[in-house]
Amino acid sequence: MRAMTLDRLTSLARRLSDIPLPLPEGMQTRLGCDAVGMPAELGRQVMGRMNRVGCVYAAGDRWWWIVPSHSQQSLDWPEPVRYAARALVPPTPGGAQLIHLPQRDAPYTPPIPLYLTLCRITRTVPVWMRPAEAGGF
Repeated sequence: MRAMTLDRLTSLARRLSDIPLPLPEGMQTRLGCDAVGMPAELGRQVMGRMNRVGCVYAAGDRWWWIVPSHSQQSLDWPEPVRYAARALVPPTPGGAQLIHLPQRDAPYTPPIPLYLTLCRITRTVPVWMRPAEAGGF
C-alpha cells in the first residue's frame, strides 16, 4: 500500500467537492464533456474573438467553456487556464450560470480554435510550435 502525501489528499478532497456544470436539456453530448476555465476578463476577450462558441458558464470569478472530453490531450493549456475533466468545477456561491447558449444542439466550443485564441491572448507559443526537447534514451 502506498502512503498518501498531504498534497495528494488535498487534491483528492478538492476533486470530490467539485460539481458538474449543468448542461441545458436537449444538448447532444456524444463526445462527453470537459470544461476549460479562465478568469472572467480573459473569457470576455476570448468571446469577442471566437466564431463558434458552445455553452459558457460564469462561476465565481471564472468562465467555463464546454469542450469535448479529452481535449487536453497533446495540449498544454496556457496559464491561468484550468482544465476540468468531466466538466467538474469547484463549487462557488450562487453556482454556475449559463451565459452563452449556442444555436445548435451540441454544447461544445471547438477546442483547437479555443486553444489558439488563448495562446494568442496570453502570448503563449502553441505546444506544436515549441522547440523539441532532447530526451534521454
